[in-house]
Amino acid sequence: MTEISGQTFNNQFKAGYQLGGFMEIDFSKSLGLQPELLFNQSNTTTINGTGYLYSGLTSQQNVSLNYLSVPVLLRLSPCNLLTFVVGPQYSILSNPHETTLQNGQAAFKNGDFSVVGGLQINLSSLRIYGRYVVGLNNISNITAQDQWKSQQIQIGIGFRLFKI
Repeated sequence: MTEISGQTFNNQFKAGYQLGGFMEIDFSKSLGLQPELLFNQSNTTTINGTGYLYSGLTSQQNVSLNYLSVPVLLRLSPCNLLTFVVGPQYSILSNPHETTLQNGQAAFKNGDFSVVGGLQINLSSLRIYGRYVVGLNNISNITAQDQWKSQQIQIGIGFRLFKI
C-alpha cells in the first residue's frame, strides 16, 4: 500500500503489488545482509482541480508509478523465528512517460531514495514480512510546487530457495 503526500494527491494509502527476488547472506547466526531486486507498483489519486498539472485532467485521476527497487537490508535475527530488517532502498521509475505534464515535462523524478524497516517471520523456507518504507527525497519534478514524498506499507510472503 502506497501513499504519496502533497497538495496534489489524496493523502490515503492505495493498494499496489510487488514481485521480486532476495538473497540472505548471513555473517553469523544473528547478523546478515538481504539484498533484493523488486518490481513494485505505487498507486495514488490526484485531487479535483489538478488539470493545470496533467494534460487532459479535469477531475480525479488514478496515477500508477512502476518502480524497480533495490533495497539492501541489514538482517538482525534474535532467534530463528524472527528477523528485523533495516536499510536503504533506491527505486528507479520505469514509466515516466505516463506521468507527463501539459508541456511534456515528466511530473515525477526518475529516482526515489527511501529507508526501509520491518519484521520478518521465518518458518523454514517461508518468509512472512511486514515493512514500512519512507521516501526521503521530493519525487516531484515540478519546480515551485509542493513536495511529494512516498510512504509504503508492505505485507508479503517469500520463499527461500537456498541459503548462502
